Amino acid sequence: MPSYIAPTKDMAFVLNEVLDVYKTDIPGYNELEADFTGAVLEEAGRITGQVLAPLNMVGDTEGCTLENGVVRVPTGFQDAFDQVRKGGWTGLDCDPEYGGQGMPCVMATAVAEMFSSSNQAFAMYQSLTHGAYSAIRTHGTKEQKSRYLPNLVSCAWTGTMNLTEPHCGTDLGLMRTMAVPQEDGSYKISGQKIFISAGEHDMADNIIHLVLAKIPGGPEGIKGVSLFIVPKLLVDDGDSPGVRNSVSCGRIEKKMGIHGNPACAMNYDGATGALLGEEHKGMRAMFTMMNEARLGVGMQGLAQAEVAYQNAVIYARDRLQGRDVTGARNPDGPADPLIVHPDIRRNLMDQKSFIEGARAFVYWGAVMIDRARRNEDAEAEGLISLLTPIIKGFLTDVGYDMTVQAQQVYGGHGYIEEWGMSQFTRDARVTMIYEGANGVQALDLVGRKLAADGGKHVMAFFDLVQTFIAENKDNEAMKAFTGPLREASNTLQDADIYLRQNGMKNPNHRLAGATDFMHLFGHVCLGLMWAHMAKVALKALDGNADDPAFYKNKVATARYYMARRLPACRMHLARIRSGADPVMALGTDSF
Repeated sequence: MPSYIAPTKDMAFVLNEVLDVYKTDIPGYNELEADFTGAVLEEAGRITGQVLAPLNMVGDTEGCTLENGVVRVPTGFQDAFDQVRKGGWTGLDCDPEYGGQGMPCVMATAVAEMFSSSNQAFAMYQSLTHGAYSAIRTHGTKEQKSRYLPNLVSCAWTGTMNLTEPHCGTDLGLMRTMAVPQEDGSYKISGQKIFISAGEHDMADNIIHLVLAKIPGGPEGIKGVSLFIVPKLLVDDGDSPGVRNSVSCGRIEKKMGIHGNPACAMNYDGATGALLGEEHKGMRAMFTMMNEARLGVGMQGLAQAEVAYQNAVIYARDRLQGRDVTGARNPDGPADPLIVHPDIRRNLMDQKSFIEGARAFVYWGAVMIDRARRNEDAEAEGLISLLTPIIKGFLTDVGYDMTVQAQQVYGGHGYIEEWGMSQFTRDARVTMIYEGANGVQALDLVGRKLAADGGKHVMAFFDLVQTFIAENKDNEAMKAFTGPLREASNTLQDADIYLRQNGMKNPNHRLAGATDFMHLFGHVCLGLMWAHMAKVALKALDGNADDPAFYKNKVATARYYMARRLPACRMHLARIRSGADPVMALGTDSF
């Protein structure tokens, strides 16, 4: 059975040394001393390693079952959920007014990584609930907040988001679910939603569905969509669950992965709902959930890569295959371990350099969210909005690839279910699809985010990179990192110029290069993170580092990313510059 040990030392390195959270001028960060963050990480590591990770394969093999309209979760999930709720993990960064602990988003993100690595299907129950909490807290009335938020924070009740219908996914303007106004101010919701994660289960006292629907007579298309709170059990004036609402689970899908979390087809048959936010402004409210979810899904890509990598390293050290070409490393044995071979090392270094760079990128994104919210910083809000599709799209694309590479280390055993490696690949696959497929993320990036506010946010990113390079121009030891970063950044700027100039003439030129641009941008972001980490590690080695080997490993991994991963930027630019002609050359009937 695969194992998982929370990488708390690497997490603490990013939080305390790279991001230096304790000294950051964001309200609440002055409480994030190393001892405090360390204690939170260690305890989260304990519960994820000892309680959740052992249930990961259980959830995968047992799955969920639908019995008389009730979804039964896998063995052990209920007890684990009770432990998680009791420990207060479900409300880590939620408002203390509603029972939360009020910690910054960056701490919740670090903890969420561990939860997702140890058991992604389980972690989704609480992460989806957090999204519902955020939407109601941002857009709800005072009464709605007091009624729903305390129970969502504690996960006594869980939450869902209902968007997709059988005939429409990304194009939500095609939805048919209707919300008919009633005299008492409520609405009757009728329609079917599909792929609703945790739409029905037996671990909570109630499930609060946030449902997109159209009010009759409203505008056509997406402009006519509204958002509604539709509880599984109607909530009375005393805020207690009452009679069953007219909402039911018709089936649960048989999925490729995340078997421990049910994807439900939800039937709304005149269910009672309450408007959340304004009429016909449902997408504004739903995107409060969606943007949060997209950052969380990007973190899931990193998380699955991390746990797959950990197990690949263990196998590579133990499995004896062949001899080191430079001389036997295990002369008393029949063969040397896999890890001595250069191609295995390349494979593992690809994984390691991605994971550690992605971790810094995601945590940096969480700091921007905290700065935007707690400091009301519009520049931070604009920058994280720009980077959100990259965090979601690039990290899940590459995160999935890294789980495949980890599986490859096992050879034939990686293809056998008994070893458990396929679960990480299967669980990671959905991250490229849900919360907005990655192709849509790329289109959002080049179609909307680059031009937002006159392009000021992408220029702010370029300035960040250029400022870092200028600040370190006299540091000889940093040239191995600033040089490749400068080249990659210039490549990204060239790609941006091409899309701006040619996209005006033919929008297909911009759209055909969207995914390559997203990946190019992602590589530059990780290059920037590795340059920062290398600087911190070099400084520690110049001082009295307690663990010199740890910092030497950081420098070596940073060099690897610059030498072996960052050159992909030139390939992506070449593809972008080829324009739309090669992509659109065939007629639709030629495929």
